[in-house]
Amino acid sequence: MAAVAALVTAAAAAPVNGRVNISPFARKMAEEKGLDITSIVGTGTDGAISADDVARAAAGGAAPVKAAVAAAPAKSGYVSDIKGLASPEARKMAASGGLDLNTMVGTGLGGRITFDDVKMALGKPTAADARNLRLPQPVAPTKAAAAPAAAAVAKPAAAAAQSGVTPMNGMQKAVVKNMEWSLSVPTFQVSRNIVTDKLDALYAELKPKGVTVSALMAKACAMALAQVPLVNARYVKDGIEFPASINVAVAVAMPDGGLITPTLQSADQTDIYQLSRTWADLVKRARSKELKPIEYSSGTFTISNLGMMGVDTFGAILPPNQGAILAIGASKPTVVALPSGMLGVVKRMSVTITCDHRHIYGADAAKFLESLANVLEGDINVLLK
Repeated sequence: MAAVAALVTAAAAAPVNGRVNISPFARKMAEEKGLDITSIVGTGTDGAISADDVARAAAGGAAPVKAAVAAAPAKSGYVSDIKGLASPEARKMAASGGLDLNTMVGTGLGGRITFDDVKMALGKPTAADARNLRLPQPVAPTKAAAAPAAAAVAKPAAAAAQSGVTPMNGMQKAVVKNMEWSLSVPTFQVSRNIVTDKLDALYAELKPKGVTVSALMAKACAMALAQVPLVNARYVKDGIEFPASINVAVAVAMPDGGLITPTLQSADQTDIYQLSRTWADLVKRARSKELKPIEYSSGTFTISNLGMMGVDTFGAILPPNQGAILAIGASKPTVVALPSGMLGVVKRMSVTITCDHRHIYGADAAKFLESLANVLEGDINVLLK
């Protein structure tokens, strides 16, 4: 350690050829702090003093031992009698700045004059200075820092962690009851990817007129359910009950916990503009808890859309007294093989249907998803009827 200390002292005290190797930025910083630059140990290339070295010296810290040891042995050997040895870019800058390279001391290998050496001589910021500007600079200890009590007062208080049992509200208890019912039903899931380019274009066109994505998806599902009525039906003891209408419920999360499923009655028979107006009214009254029971408990099929929250794919739990529920993921750009054989990008979403296996089978679920894809990927204007 004594040898290391001697090397550090020597490196700090001995300028090379009468010149202290320090960047203009670091020199200015040392002058502002009232420091003697010959007493500062440089940790840069060939012992160059950077702004970080000045800040460390101002804070009373020592230079890293490894840097000091590496710098000490070589400087007098490498800054030799070679004059004017410089990189091409250094020569170009020196010429434009009117510098005589023979009067400069290089910090590169073998005393070579680098681009940063010339920039430093011209008073321009170097790469080392730019790095130091981005680094947090050491701050000298103050009386306030020495007082633990004062520091503790200034520290922001951490948010209290929630603990204990929080009673559920009525809606959350209802969700628990429904989920427990679902455990007694044998279900299965089927997924499919559907291209949404046409749906996105139609939505962009109709959004200014008040049409919502929820209404568009409810309409599309209702039209697919009309093609596969078994998915709209429900199991009853020893039988299958087919409802008189297609009522599409859409899951809505409540601000105070739980969820509710406002229902769009006869969604396949209602035009998209009326569906959108009805949906906006249902959501508004659902959040103020003003819905009538028939407006949230008469669904024959349910949609759960977490795609609007960035979820790629998920499976939903079957609600009571229904045969199926559709989980809709986010629509995202996807690279695909086009019919022409070329690669292209389309927007695609993943949908997953959960079905009651007591009366709906895999082929039925696949048929429904195929019908839904035909609506969304085919003549999208059928949603306007």
